[in-house]
Amino acid sequence: MRIGITLATAGLLGLSMFAQAQDEAPYITLASTTSTENSGLFDAIIPKFTDSTGIEVRVVAVGTGQAFEIARRGDADSLLVHDTEGEKRFVAEGYASERADVMVNDFVILGPAEDPAGIEGAGSVAQALTRIRQAEAPFASRGDDSGTHRAERRLWDAAGIEPDGAWYRELGSGMGATLNTAAGMDAYVMADRATWVAFDNRQNLALLFEGDPALFNQYGSLVLSEQRHPHLEHDLAEQWHDWLLSDAGQRAIADFTVKGQQLFFPNAP
Repeated sequence: MRIGITLATAGLLGLSMFAQAQDEAPYITLASTTSTENSGLFDAIIPKFTDSTGIEVRVVAVGTGQAFEIARRGDADSLLVHDTEGEKRFVAEGYASERADVMVNDFVILGPAEDPAGIEGAGSVAQALTRIRQAEAPFASRGDDSGTHRAERRLWDAAGIEPDGAWYRELGSGMGATLNTAAGMDAYVMADRATWVAFDNRQNLALLFEGDPALFNQYGSLVLSEQRHPHLEHDLAEQWHDWLLSDAGQRAIADFTVKGQQLFFPNAP
């Protein structure tokens, strides 16, 4: 009996030590966008980084505006977001010491397949948005200060339109939830292409407008300021940043596909 207890105790001790070793594995917290998470990109590339370096990456997937706030508080070690203007401002304010272009894709305008506003034949995204406004066709906006929401607002501004009224619905939701709502209400919606391709609950939604250079969607990686937040895992985060820009990281991004489509295109020098 004593031997059995001793063996059981040793087994529990071994499990405890294993769990402790797992807890002590080096890791960084990455604040990033829902588009990179929803598309499955991180599931594809993070294991390759971890295999190469032994560093785990724990992702907090939120809108870009919220990701900036998390980093400002010192609650994330690294940032990967898609609002170049906001990223440059973040560096200028002293919260990050460096930013770099990592990858690109584009935004698309989706809507009910019947296209009541007639945007499919529009000559520009400004014209497409103007037609939606003139028709007062339902438009579902993320309304969450994400990179997609910020880009959408810039496009309305460029078209000279202030979206308001019952036709314009600000949801305060992530990209996947916004697409679900748009599908349920037969509304127009702007989405990043990666999330749209990976999205299965399309119902009557169809891709109606794409290809305008104004829909270009740049993602950037930021190295956070050691002076501002010395407690962060700066050495580990720097390895993640460098890996994303390396041949291996850029190749991992390029190799990621969903339903046979490449969703992100590397653009590091």
